[in-house]
Amino acid sequence: MEPPKRTYDIVLFGATGFVGALTAQYLAVHAPEGCRWAIAGRSRSKLERLRERLTELNPACATLALVTADSTDPASLRALAESSRVVATTVGPYIWYGEGLVEACAEAGTDYLDLTGEPEFVDSMYVRHDARARERGARLVHACGFDSVPHDLGVQFTVHQLPAGSPLRVDGFVRTKAMFSGGTLASALTVLGRGAQTARAARERRLHEPRLVGRRARAPLGAPHFSKETGVWALPMPTIDPQIIARSAAADERYGPDFRYRHFVAVRRLPVAIGGVVAAGAVAAATQLPPARTWLMNRYEAGQGPDEARRRRSWFTVRFVGEGGGRRVFTEVSGGDPGYDETAKILAEGALCLAFDELPDRVGQLTPATAMGTALTERLRAAGMRFRVADAR
Repeated sequence: MEPPKRTYDIVLFGATGFVGALTAQYLAVHAPEGCRWAIAGRSRSKLERLRERLTELNPACATLALVTADSTDPASLRALAESSRVVATTVGPYIWYGEGLVEACAEAGTDYLDLTGEPEFVDSMYVRHDARARERGARLVHACGFDSVPHDLGVQFTVHQLPAGSPLRVDGFVRTKAMFSGGTLASALTVLGRGAQTARAARERRLHEPRLVGRRARAPLGAPHFSKETGVWALPMPTIDPQIIARSAAADERYGPDFRYRHFVAVRRLPVAIGGVVAAGAVAAATQLPPARTWLMNRYEAGQGPDEARRRRSWFTVRFVGEGGGRRVFTEVSGGDPGYDETAKILAEGALCLAFDELPDRVGQLTPATAMGTALTERLRAAGMRFRVADAR
């Protein structure tokens, strides 16, 4: 499925933003010898300053290519997509700034990755660009950061510990200690403030997406409860992760004839759980009012985020409880700072995976698990993220 010879193996778009710069730093240190990669963005001067910082990490970056492109300039996006085998982008909120690059990559037959956690964007891109991507041999991989790789690959890892051919049930319990950046806040508030548009995009996708025949793959919103298996209060997380996981399950018969996944945030103390529900409800209500949404977005400037010392103290753990075929298994995916250091690592390793690894022969809009699966899992393990079986019965 490799497109014609291109100038670059990987181009990182949005490289001068907060997560973009972290991703560029990761590639500067970890890209293999011979990898032809470039950084892209609107401002050449900012790209030049970033290249100087990257050169301090790796002197070879002194000659790193710079590509100027703007999400509002279709011609520049088309040139960017046509120049590279893989394009990874950190430019969000994607519902505002993302479609032009998706369209350009689908048309050019270029593999594409992003960090979106926006269901409306993913569903709209499926309706508008999946068919062309299939025709042109492009892989469009959304949610290739903390949303949703640890969860998507963690469930896939869990499923592989259970008997094949049986109905399977998996619950995921997420715990994190981390801060967020202005870009993440803007994306989250955008999603919360566009409930009607998100529902409409989901309905339109269902009209276009082939129905699953002879199998079921579901991700219902679970109810709040105390989880005896993990010893925590479990609150449903209405994020994009369950949707991504359900699509991975629908695409792979290894998930069994009847697969169900539920996604929870894990809280150890009941008062904290109750407070979290109240706070989340208040924020969701505020986002329905444009002035309140704007005020919230302005609390944290986009392009900024926690410093290195704070990120070093951050961590995440996702514990999975899987059942099926008379067997129960407890697995865990864990790592460092989820929103930034680990997200940059995931995006960079995902781009390297698409560029250089032997992968399933699939094209169109794909989930991380269906596009890269165990190849990306092994890359992330080698990079320090932990996938382990905690117990099996």
